[in-house]
Amino acid sequence: MFRLILIVLFTSMGGAPGALAQTPLERGSYLVNGILACGNCHTPKDAQGAPIVERELSGGLSFMTPAFQATASNITPDRETGIGAWSDEAIKRALTHGVRPDNARLPAPLAAVMAANFFKALLPNDLEAVVVYLRSVKPVRNSVPEPVYKAPVHRDPYPDAEAGFTPAQLQDPVRRGAYLVTIGHCMECHSAWERGISDYEKGLGRGGRQFGPALVQGFPASWEGSTAANITSHRAKGIGAWTDAEIKRAIADGVSRDGRKLRPPMDFGSYRRINDSDLSAIVAYLRTVPPQE
Repeated sequence: MFRLILIVLFTSMGGAPGALAQTPLERGSYLVNGILACGNCHTPKDAQGAPIVERELSGGLSFMTPAFQATASNITPDRETGIGAWSDEAIKRALTHGVRPDNARLPAPLAAVMAANFFKALLPNDLEAVVVYLRSVKPVRNSVPEPVYKAPVHRDPYPDAEAGFTPAQLQDPVRRGAYLVTIGHCMECHSAWERGISDYEKGLGRGGRQFGPALVQGFPASWEGSTAANITSHRAKGIGAWTDAEIKRAIADGVSRDGRKLRPPMDFGSYRRINDSDLSAIVAYLRTVPPQE
């Protein structure tokens, strides 16, 4: 009987090691403030680039692309300017399908920068935990500008998200790493990308996507932009020759193998909250990504 109780508890938290003792609120906090890095876009930053804690998730970065102009939404429980009037199912649908409910202040779909094509992989209990956490944050009244769309919203299907995961799979470190990399939408930036189209088949993890102040607004004035790195197992162009510790340091501390400080938009402040077991799983998965030059 005791073993059965353990299995039920383990499965209820998504099957991930380290999640056994977590309540849904704790799990939601761990996901939102860790691997999902929701605050990187949705929390405004001060002049030094630090998140403004008292305005957590009230709307942040703006994106100016040829296809759309949009500002990250207010996702606090404020009923008028946030998601406080949305049902749990409406929040889940926004996360996994990129659409707002009919009663939303802004009726338009969510911009393509919202990684719904990755978040659709969230296991049911993890998705529920995210909603529980979002309900718990302080409501902040803040109306963000309406998005402007110059083309239909387009999201490229991500293979692992389309295939989905099961709680049992997450007991294997490599598959848990694949799950974390998927819901962390790492390959959204780190895969080959050209003219608004991502190549997850032939360019998975190859990097090269460029980010700068003309594209992303809301980082400090000193931010000059950055280029997404090659995170494949290629020993020269990627991270194949890096040690596990070096890869973990790059993710959680923003320090490259050569000691160089890495730059946003990668959200090292959130990733340093990822526990070591999950970081090890991420590394285990990245070791399996085919080498790309």
